[in-house]
Amino acid sequence: MKTFLIILLALVGAVIAVKLLPLAFAPVLFVLGLLLLICCLFVGGAAATVAAGLALLVSLLVGGLLLLVVLSPLWIPVLAIVGIIVLIKRLSGAGGRPRAPSLP
Repeated sequence: MKTFLIILLALVGAVIAVKLLPLAFAPVLFVLGLLLLICCLFVGGAAATVAAGLALLVSLLVGGLLLLVVLSPLWIPVLAIVGIIVLIKRLSGAGGRPRAPSLP
């Protein structure tokens, strides 16, 4: 009889444990859901930061290109004059006589 009571008590305990199992998992699932939400917020924040950085980089590149275009009436003639001076220096040797250009 004592063995029967022990088995019956173990069975009742197992049934109660199975019935109360969702209550035991509820806090765990809540914490996991909260961690998932925090992770999604961090990933979204990282994505927003990357997008803002790329936008800043593109705007700086466009600004630099715009500056080059606006200043092109100044730097293109200067570049042409420097190129002509370098060409004249290269064609004239150290003795002042012109020499044929050499291929690199």
